[in-house]
Amino acid sequence: MEFEACNLKDTRELAKTILDLLNGRNIILLEGSLGAGKTTLTQGLLEELRAEGPFTSPTFVVMKDYKLDGKKGFLKAFHFDCYRIDSSDLTEMSWHEVITNKDNLVVVEWPEKIKEALPKDSLCIKIEIVDESKRKFIIKNN
Repeated sequence: MEFEACNLKDTRELAKTILDLLNGRNIILLEGSLGAGKTTLTQGLLEELRAEGPFTSPTFVVMKDYKLDGKKGFLKAFHFDCYRIDSSDLTEMSWHEVITNKDNLVVVEWPEKIKEALPKDSLCIKIEIVDESKRKFIIKNN
């Protein structure tokens, strides 16, 4: 499944569709180069789930968590930026407990860095830069 977004509003609107595509899953993997829109899409997901902001990239802290009000069945959201880590670092962050709790929505940027720690049942979104303002989102099952 593919979608295009031409602005921030389009990207955040896509978040609604993505949440509907989860179908019982709780993990979203975001692939794409620097500046592709991974954090912007995550911000849209968090807004749609009525999390309290501000929503910033967890680049240097690796993980941020947000309380949710239960919309779409999620009580908490975890946003991981795995650019600077590998799978062995996840143990310290209670990774297994976080991903196996279906009350948690887990969004992972740079999933290729922790490939061996990823569950098979995830929604994978590859974001491609088409031009300065346009992005293509390719959504598939992991």
